Amino acid sequence: MATTRDTAAGAMPDYPQLLGHPRPLWMLFMTEFWERFCFYGMRWMLTLYIVAQFFQGNPEGEVSANQTYGAYLALVYATAILGGYVADRILGFQRAVLLGAVFIAVGLFTLMLPQQTVFMYGLSLVIVGNGLFKPNISSMVGQIYPQGDPRRDRGFTLFYMGINAGGFFAPLVTGAIAAHYGYLTINTADLQSAGFRAGFAAAGVGMVVSYLWFFFGRRQLRGVGRPPAGAEGYGRLALVTLAGLLLSPLVYLMLHHNEWLTYILAGLFAICCVALVLASVKDGAVQRDRVIALLILFTANVMFWMFFEQAGASFNFLAAKVVDRGFGGWEFPVGWFQSVNPAAIVLLAPLVTLAWAWLDKRNREPSIPRKFGIGLIGNALAFAVLMYALSTQVDSRQMIPFWPLAACYVMQTVGELHLSPIGLSMVTKLAPARMVGVTMGAWFLSISIGNSLAGWFSALISAGGGESGLTVTSALDGFTLSFWLLLGVGIVVFLVAPLINRLMHGVR
Repeated sequence: MATTRDTAAGAMPDYPQLLGHPRPLWMLFMTEFWERFCFYGMRWMLTLYIVAQFFQGNPEGEVSANQTYGAYLALVYATAILGGYVADRILGFQRAVLLGAVFIAVGLFTLMLPQQTVFMYGLSLVIVGNGLFKPNISSMVGQIYPQGDPRRDRGFTLFYMGINAGGFFAPLVTGAIAAHYGYLTINTADLQSAGFRAGFAAAGVGMVVSYLWFFFGRRQLRGVGRPPAGAEGYGRLALVTLAGLLLSPLVYLMLHHNEWLTYILAGLFAICCVALVLASVKDGAVQRDRVIALLILFTANVMFWMFFEQAGASFNFLAAKVVDRGFGGWEFPVGWFQSVNPAAIVLLAPLVTLAWAWLDKRNREPSIPRKFGIGLIGNALAFAVLMYALSTQVDSRQMIPFWPLAACYVMQTVGELHLSPIGLSMVTKLAPARMVGVTMGAWFLSISIGNSLAGWFSALISAGGGESGLTVTSALDGFTLSFWLLLGVGIVVFLVAPLINRLMHGVR
């Protein structure tokens, strides 16, 4: 990941203020809003479109679609590590963001072409672009505040709201567009792809808006994120563009042969872990213990995201095939389920934060490992809701009510709030001083591995239904296994939290 380079207070530009924060924050907020609109606007469509367009609606295509989805998300996180390096050492943050936006937009419009090889190459361009864009827009938020400015954390909170606002509206818009043009009919193989292509176009337009918003607004940054000294010319930009175009076929190969991907990511993760252990040993017993604590929680993180990211895979097919989405004469679009998570984050995040503050005043706030355990258990309870529905609420049409899947997304959000933001903070506190970047890279690789495994697990659920793809029975079997694995790991983490706390040597 790109590091957030603090600028000395005396060297900071004198930014105009808006609502108590530097004015550039709101420009970055809207740039991120539209990029997340693009990302979440197309994410829910991927698996359904692959089955519709390239398997003519045959449910047997769900296995391949799920594997592609997992590989896509895994590579999105993995390339962010490379993108941060490019911004730090070669291009600067502004040019990395602009170039990433171009790659993403071109990739999204390429997805509209109904040919599988071209579609996969379009996904590759989106992945390369996301690696350049996502880590670096966040880094600039930190750079517009002076070192030690107490508003920085609040600024990131507002920026995070931009992420979730984009994530909330995107599925509503693209889901409605796809439904309007016709993209699936319940309980038949009559899956049409015209609606999906219209949805990809809408997501592409969102990315163009993001590019233009940043391109015209970047003057507000007054030098923050500009290219490194001596690299102001366009030669490096041309070289990175060429490198991105050369990287995209490699990304395509990993998408196409995704059976290798988890092993490749696991190998990179292992290299990072070994480097961390060797560095920590040189720094003494305290730092060694802290790295061991990190590695334990990294493993738990893989498990969390492996099941959390069923959202765009098995949950999508569940919504399309098994959930009764009819309300009178109107049908709830499949994509709209993806808006539940960001809406729940906006509503629940303040409540969770207030609860932690209330407990902290009484010296009862859960430790970092305990919060990880709660996060895993919360994710497990989300699957418990689906287990209940699939075992007791199935009607004569082999359909379940609307509410269990919506409730599942809310429960997963509760788990996410206890784990995801806490993990980022944990990395910065426990990492060896000389290897913060490597440690953050290992954190994102653990998420990447979890996403890759999510695709494979979703594929197993669909394969369990044979020629029918995901069925009530295969979903119940898969979600039951998910519940017990998450619950077991969550309880173990919760119970061994005192041991992990001792390894952290006072870090809270």
